[in-house]
Formats: sequence, C-alpha cells, structure tokens
Amino acid sequence: MSVRFGLIGGGVMGEALLSCLIARGIYKPSEIQVSEPDLYRQSFLEDRFKVAVTADNRVLFSQATEVVLLAVKPQVFSAIAQELADVVATIESKPLVISILAGVSLSQLETAFPELPIIRAMPNTPATVGAGMTAICLGAYTKPNHQEIARNLFSAVGEVVEVSEVLMDGVTGLSGSGPAYVAMLIEALADGGVASGLPRAIANVLALQTVLGTATLLQETKIHPAELKDRVTSPGGTTIAGIVQLERSGFRSAIIEAVRAATARSQELGK
Repeated sequence: MSVRFGLIGGGVMGEALLSCLIARGIYKPSEIQVSEPDLYRQSFLEDRFKVAVTADNRVLFSQATEVVLLAVKPQVFSAIAQELADVVATIESKPLVISILAGVSLSQLETAFPELPIIRAMPNTPATVGAGMTAICLGAYTKPNHQEIARNLFSAVGEVVEVSEVLMDGVTGLSGSGPAYVAMLIEALADGGVASGLPRAIANVLALQTVLGTATLLQETKIHPAELKDRVTSPGGTTIAGIVQLERSGFRSAIIEAVRAATARSQELGK
C-alpha cells in the first residue's frame, strides 16, 4: 500500500497526531511513514503504531502522496528545506505540506516548497490528549480538498478554526501559550485552597475539576462567560467578595497583557 501520510518529526506533538489519526481510522498504519533521526524514537514509533520509519527525509517526501506534515523544531527548518530542495524540484506527486512550525511563515514555506499546496497550522499541547485547539491558514496553491484534509487531520486532536496568516501570532499568544496560563490559574486556585486550610491533595482536585467543569459548562451551554459569572455571583456573597479582590489585583488585565506579550514575542521570532 502506498504512503498517503508522511510525518517529518516523531516528537511529542507528532506522536499525538499520529496516535489520533490511527485511532480514528483517518489513516491506516500501512499508509503512514515517519521520518525521525533518533534511533530510540524510531523503534518506539514502529513498535507502538506499526508504521514505517526512516531517518531519511528525502525518502519520505518522495513517497508520500497525500500529506507531508512538518513537526520539527523551527530552528532546523532551513536545513530540512535545503535537504529536500532537489526532491521537491523533481517530485511528480503534489502532496499537501502542513507545517506546525511556530514562526515559519507561509512565504518561507512556499519558497522551500514551490507550487505545492501549503497549510500552516498552530495546534496547542492539549492536542496530545485529543482536546487541542488548532488554527490553520491556507497557502496560495491550496484547494478546497486540501482544506478538508487539514480539517479532518486536526479535528482528530480537538477543535479547528481557519484564520488569515496575519492573525497567527495572536493565535500563538492565546491558544498556543494559553495552556500555561490556565495551568498557573489552577496552581494558584489550589494554593489559595491550601492557604484557606484545605489539604493539598483535596485543593488540587477541587481546583482542577472546577476549571474543567466550568470550561465544559461554557462549551455545552454556549453562554457568555460573563453571564456564567453573574449566575454564580449573589448579592453580598462570597463570590463577589473574591471578584472584587481579583479586580483590585488586576487579574483580567494581567491575562490580557500576557496574551499581548506572547503575541509580540511570536512576531519577533517570525522576523
């Protein structure tokens, strides 16, 4: 059977995508090839997922007929582009190239892979458990079938939205970096519980489930976060006392500025 899906980079995010794609039947193991230089990772991926592995990016790119997903560190992109240059120039098939490399623009990708359909994507770390958020933007040679392929692929690990490339830095600052902000919120909630006399183990469970339950409630009911906040806030009650303190401490402004700072840093890294 031919190689329909090629994965360059078998790290954590690459493995997460691979696992979900196979589990959901989007690609069969026999239709997948992974290029990974580390011998331990090669053996692990081959044993766990029953996929073909190689250390040669050129071999993978020449054999993949439908999709080549780039899941390597942005710092090695130039080296990989140079390595693949002659293969790209002579390849008969026109696979869709999907990049999840932060800071590598469509312009850079299209220079490296001329006249190939390109999609740039920004997934986040919850994708490793199938609860991710991925934004995609389309290159010049993409067609509706390529867009559908990318949506199906990233839907296997969570939700997908399409944005213009100019918004990708904002995506990075919000959903790309956002899991760290939420983790800090959960940690702070648990610390507050401990400061209020709760045992650490109980405080951790309460904090985690509160954040998870609130997110699930908002997702399923589609109500605005402000409306949920108002529903929980009784006149003269405990919640409004806590909200007043959050406002005094600049809680919302701190989150807003964190997203803006991460967005600005993403813009710097892309230059």
